Amino acid sequence: MMTQQDLLKKRQNIEQLRHGMSLSNTQKMQLNESIESSWQRSVQAAIPENRSAAPLVSLAQQKSALHQALQHCAADLKHIAEQSSMVIAVGDIGSTIIWSASSQHMQSAAESVHFIAGGQWREELVGTNALALSLKTQQSSCVFSNEHYMPSVHDWVCYAAPIIDPHTQQILGVIDLSTVWKNHNSLGLLAAERCASIIQSALLEFQKQHLYIRAFSVPQVLFNGKIIVLTPRQIEILTILSLCPQGMTLDTLHQALYGERKVSMGTLKAEMSQLRDVLGGMLGSRPYRLLVQVEADYLQAEQALDAGYLDSALKLCSGIFLAKTESPFLCAWRDCLESRLSQAIFNAKETDVLLKHLARFPEAIDAVERLIELMPNNHPIHQNLLKFK
Repeated sequence: MMTQQDLLKKRQNIEQLRHGMSLSNTQKMQLNESIESSWQRSVQAAIPENRSAAPLVSLAQQKSALHQALQHCAADLKHIAEQSSMVIAVGDIGSTIIWSASSQHMQSAAESVHFIAGGQWREELVGTNALALSLKTQQSSCVFSNEHYMPSVHDWVCYAAPIIDPHTQQILGVIDLSTVWKNHNSLGLLAAERCASIIQSALLEFQKQHLYIRAFSVPQVLFNGKIIVLTPRQIEILTILSLCPQGMTLDTLHQALYGERKVSMGTLKAEMSQLRDVLGGMLGSRPYRLLVQVEADYLQAEQALDAGYLDSALKLCSGIFLAKTESPFLCAWRDCLESRLSQAIFNAKETDVLLKHLARFPEAIDAVERLIELMPNNHPIHQNLLKFK
């Protein structure tokens, strides 16, 4: 365990690194590479020098799995915060805090920098911080004292861990435990991971009647955590119903699924009967609707775009949405989503996000064009990008 003198020396070394002063290789190695990369991104983001608190937004009423799970475990997390003299915050996939609890020791400090529900802790808004870094690296992260970009949190040490859906293995958000830097403890990351596991256990409890649809790349449906075998047509039906939670009549569902194709109503009724059996009766009729908690990669991508989280949206869009569908409804929805993604790419400012997207999808001409606009003409990557045009 580090002594107070060790911690003070660590803080002094970080300050020297921030100002480009000469340090030994051993001292430089103490700085995590992900912190150094985050500093560089923070400088490029042109964050106002006088920013001392995260931007604050009003949170709309949410019904996501993460919000539902928090209702089950909030009391346990609050107890941990109070007993450890910490503040605990849960952020969504874009580092906006959706829930927090604080000990008396940290409450005023947390409120003063907006480390509370509604605080936006994205890297491009406040610079290096554990919430954003954990989501960026998809790993547990510790940001110590003046490793933070914003001076108002230089007295903090923060430990964060991603929150992973137990069934789909997708990252749903992040949890952060923070205290003053003098209380830094090497067990802080383990504590953050333990709190993430508490939320993940609550997710399992909540997801006892849960449907998850993957529609990008290879379509797949999970019901209560288990893959169920469905025909492509049945996956299309579930996808349409997930996009129309208010329900649909047989006629409107038939039109959405088949359009002008000559398929009888009896065929669709048979599909619905088989689906009801597979889902254990969790399919309502008059109107047809899903009676289980539904999540999907395309719904999460849409929510990420709504919130302005391009990085998360691009990660979720791992392929073409239901590439083989002939459903007029689903084809129209796919066109709309692709248009929104393209527009978000043309408005993007984060070159690292676009470069990662281009590495996954070399044919993404919208990302190429935007990167050409953002990259300096003398940058080596700029010349390579011109070859794509």
